[in-house]
Amino acid sequence: MILGILEHALMITSFVFIMMLLIEYINVQTQGRWQEELKQSRWGQYLLGAVLGAMPGCLGAFTVVSLYSHRIVSFGALVATMIATSGDEAFVMFSLFPARAAGLTAILLVTGIITGFLVDVFFRKQDKLIEHLEHKMPLHDSDSCQCFPKGQIWNQLKSITFPRALLIIIFFSFMFFLLTGTIGPKLWDWKKITFAVGALYGLFIVTTVPDHFLEHHLWEHVFKKHLTRIFLWTFGALVVIHFIEGYLNLAELVQDNYFMVLVIAVLIGIIPESGPHLLFVTLYSTGVLPFSILLASSIVQDGHGMLPLLAVSRRGFVWVKLVNILVGLVIGSIGLVLI
Repeated sequence: MILGILEHALMITSFVFIMMLLIEYINVQTQGRWQEELKQSRWGQYLLGAVLGAMPGCLGAFTVVSLYSHRIVSFGALVATMIATSGDEAFVMFSLFPARAAGLTAILLVTGIITGFLVDVFFRKQDKLIEHLEHKMPLHDSDSCQCFPKGQIWNQLKSITFPRALLIIIFFSFMFFLLTGTIGPKLWDWKKITFAVGALYGLFIVTTVPDHFLEHHLWEHVFKKHLTRIFLWTFGALVVIHFIEGYLNLAELVQDNYFMVLVIAVLIGIIPESGPHLLFVTLYSTGVLPFSILLASSIVQDGHGMLPLLAVSRRGFVWVKLVNILVGLVIGSIGLVLI
């Protein structure tokens, strides 16, 4: 059990790390121009967050958490993402009822964008949620921060530093275990391909960037400040979730009272896990539950997308869940009354 949870936590942490490398690399290469343009377009943030969230799986949600932790997107954009995402359950829904799953995804995307806008309008002091982190991306003079210094790469490898050697070993080990099926999906589906491409990309970065970029941006900023906390919080949350599911029979909680089931579905949606929500997906596919309960559950639950946010801001985690609970209960109740 512990080994399975450890593997899961490592996979989540690895993808978050790769996305942070990508964001850091692009940020330095463009001298921060792309993030400034995104910061100036709130509707662009809501749309980007909702679209990434609507993608099946949790990878899009992880990406937006990384952007939020660096203050590139607003709290409203983060809320939009978490409302739009259904985690791994989206794959099951598209396999069981593809047309209705597409409609559900469209509703979640629009709901997320509108809610994200309203959150930013009424929640003005949202910077307090991450003001203690100092997660703004550091920028330096362009002359000292060339990400691909031609003619210097071989010399850097000959006089390799400890941080570079460790990061190269980590990426090589990740690729080895991924290719041998020790970690990650056993079959070469889109998720395994994404991890493999991401690992190759990360290996390219840690091999070619100059020592200044590697030590100040990747080692000090991403690896030491973010990675350990993300892994520990992810691992701890998965352990707690495992024991909750082991002692709680979720199927027995479903009753004939739809409003009671709605409340139960919303409360179960608080769990940052891809799994419990499948109960309501299955019940809906068999015609036992109405669409409004499935919609409310999908609004509140976000698969594993919120786990990295625990390491970034516990208060942010709570506030996102509170907003999603409110939206899920309101929309679900309206649906039950009207249908």
